[in-house]
Amino acid sequence: MADSRLRAAQNMWLATVRPDGRPHLIPIWFGVLDGKWYFVTGPESVKARNLQHNARVAMALEDGSNPLVVEGVARPVTPSAEVVRLFKDKFDWDITTDGEYSAVYEVAVTKRVLGKD
Repeated sequence: MADSRLRAAQNMWLATVRPDGRPHLIPIWFGVLDGKWYFVTGPESVKARNLQHNARVAMALEDGSNPLVVEGVARPVTPSAEVVRLFKDKFDWDITTDGEYSAVYEVAVTKRVLGKD
């Protein structure tokens, strides 16, 4: 089932687009809550700078044999208590006290493609 895979998966591949149109692809920790995907990054990271120019993203779980790929629009957010708890429970990481990784993004999914589920 997709929901159990999302809870268990540590990383996703995140694709953003550089201002010159080149893609940027990187694995990153993530969480999903109420159908929205969340990730945390440094505010000056390549992905954060890319999102300032183009908020569209593609994301995929690492398992290429059983794909789960989504597309969506990312926006910076102040994390709710539920999102903070999601990262604490999943990664034992308090995203509210991390000085380096302080930019939290919420992705509203616009397209979802499942492989074998």
